[in-house]
Amino acid sequence: MKAAIYNPYLDTLGGGERYTLTFAKVLAEIGFDVDIEWKNNNIKEKLSKRFGLKLPSSVKIVNTVNRGENYDLIFYVTDGSIPTLRARNNYLHFQVPFHDVNGKSLLNKMKLFRVKKIICNSKFTKKVIDKEYGVDSVVLYPPVATDLYKPKRKANQICYVSRFSNLTQNKGHEVLINEFKKLAKNKKFEDWKLILAGGSEVGATEYLKKLKIMSSGYNIEFFESPSVEVLKDVFGKSKIFWSGAGFEEDEIKNPERVEHFGITLVESMSAGCVPVVYKAGGPKEIIDDGKNGFLWQNKNELVTITKRLVNESGILRNMSKEAVDLSKKYGYEEFKREVIKII
Repeated sequence: MKAAIYNPYLDTLGGGERYTLTFAKVLAEIGFDVDIEWKNNNIKEKLSKRFGLKLPSSVKIVNTVNRGENYDLIFYVTDGSIPTLRARNNYLHFQVPFHDVNGKSLLNKMKLFRVKKIICNSKFTKKVIDKEYGVDSVVLYPPVATDLYKPKRKANQICYVSRFSNLTQNKGHEVLINEFKKLAKNKKFEDWKLILAGGSEVGATEYLKKLKIMSSGYNIEFFESPSVEVLKDVFGKSKIFWSGAGFEEDEIKNPERVEHFGITLVESMSAGCVPVVYKAGGPKEIIDDGKNGFLWQNKNELVTITKRLVNESGILRNMSKEAVDLSKKYGYEEFKREVIKII
């Protein structure tokens, strides 16, 4: 059996790309020879290094997969447009909640007739996609490397791991930096550090420069395009995971600007970080507010919740355990079971 994979964003090396590669791995493990379309072979090594994901030899990089022609199955990551897919079994994946794109056009309906299943990465994305395109998609939560990240001896540090780019989403780095600078004036936070890590391959140069200028003189450290080993250390030692993704965005009008799921959020939880994340998009499906983490809606809540966790070590400790337990729901084996069920 032969399968084709197409993702136009592979070089961004983000969560959606890990999703794609893991889907390919599952297909290979159940007997498919898998071809991934990309312009050069180096991408396989880059992806494996970034995500710590070992791909079987039956997964290969090819110049083109011709929209699935001559394949038994194609998994196609869309940019919002509907392609004409020609495999025997066609699966279309939305990792972004596209809207206002004339999704219900007659041409789209004709193309969708050949699609066996539309797959979304969260209930949040599904709600937008179903309304825009007039479909009934299925939710396949992203695979999270929960087995890679483990709690280490915790240090007084807060981390946020997210791509250094505001091209498609509002990642909210600025608000986190500003609030940490305020916290740093408090004696309780004199020895605390904020770590910001993430991909810097696409659309990051000016944004990252701005963030570093904002952080000058404070205990804020940057890790650009970190390896898995670096992330193991960052997540393992951090006590708290912050996220400002989607801050002050209207998730009804601009759903693409908020977090669609939250892979690094779950990775941090598997390493025992207590999440304190902005209440928008996908994270609302992950966090049980007050049990395995906190959802904040304004800057005062972000600061108040963080101070409480630092001042009440018992709550921090208990929530850390709850976070680890919850993260297991999103591991590789669960993802594999769901893929097999879908195809």
